[in-house]
Amino acid sequence: MKISNAGIAGKPADCSRKNEGSRGVNMSDSYEFDNPCAGCGTAAEMDCSSCGTSDDMGCAGCGTAAEMDCSGCGTSADAGCAGCGTAPAAPACGTDDGSNCASCGADCSDRTQPQITKKPLNQMSSVDNVIAVVSGKGGVGKSLITAMMAVIMRRRGFRTAILDADVTGPSIPKTFKVTENATANDVVIFPVETKTGIQLMSINLLLEDATDPVLWRGPVIAGAVEQFWTDVLWESIDYMFVDMPPGTGDVPLTVFQSLPIKGIIVVASPQELVGMIVEKAVKMAEMMDIPVLGIVENMSYFECPECHGKHEVFGKSHVEEIAKKFNIPNVARIPIDPKLSAAVDAGMIELFDGDWLDSFADKIELQMKEGTAVN
Repeated sequence: MKISNAGIAGKPADCSRKNEGSRGVNMSDSYEFDNPCAGCGTAAEMDCSSCGTSDDMGCAGCGTAAEMDCSGCGTSADAGCAGCGTAPAAPACGTDDGSNCASCGADCSDRTQPQITKKPLNQMSSVDNVIAVVSGKGGVGKSLITAMMAVIMRRRGFRTAILDADVTGPSIPKTFKVTENATANDVVIFPVETKTGIQLMSINLLLEDATDPVLWRGPVIAGAVEQFWTDVLWESIDYMFVDMPPGTGDVPLTVFQSLPIKGIIVVASPQELVGMIVEKAVKMAEMMDIPVLGIVENMSYFECPECHGKHEVFGKSHVEEIAKKFNIPNVARIPIDPKLSAAVDAGMIELFDGDWLDSFADKIELQMKEGTAVN
């Protein structure tokens, strides 16, 4: 439905806000609105009588200035709705039990339910341990470490999987040279298995062309990641590694809130600036009450093939300092190794040769078995 400067359905003709549209846009032009207003849940094509906005406040989300009963809005009298400022005596998030408090943001007495609700797997799936691999910034080798950890645990006889949550920059399928598309029936999506049996799900496994860009906004990407968890048939997985996008935005927050993450692995490179950004990722994990299992410093040094001397190409390592500061006992350093890069480029990561993460994986395996991950 197109909305013009005649106003939104139900708005009084003489309303002082008649020239305002959704989110404050000028209504001299025509706009189409498909989504509900974040403030009060009213879609632009709906009758505004369902909004319940007080006539002296006006809804910032949909531009309504109604004289209706506020009882339909559901905003706490103490908190006030960030979208429309109404104050009826109902739970802050518009439900009888306060179960949608996660979307409200108000700290009020009506917040009786947990803000975070873990998304359940489908009934045919089973995943024991979910570990997120994160980084404060891109380009530090997070996908490489995700792949290597999955390969190491698979070599030890565990059933492993990778959920590629980096929707706009997926690299996991190429790392394993997986080119076929995932399939589905009316109930579930089937992951694609690598040569050694590691189960994968990535947006690239659903695209007609792997080079097609994914031009989605944050909430849509986050929803897709949730579906990778809930709608994919994960068969008897012992260890699932989630390859996260860099930073602390929508998708990391969604994964931390929706998936039963048992711990995170932080990936960094040696530069001091990266160290500062890594601290942001570690602090986010602390705020979400998720333990940091360890830190991996990628491109930590170059070992000369002639003299076997180690040269810190990107500067002095700070990983030990960060680990000590945040009481993280598990640290690993990965060198700059042309053979490792070649294995990734050829999609042969399952054949990589190197023991850099073996001790690291030993400790994580022990933490998962004993449930001794430390926050």
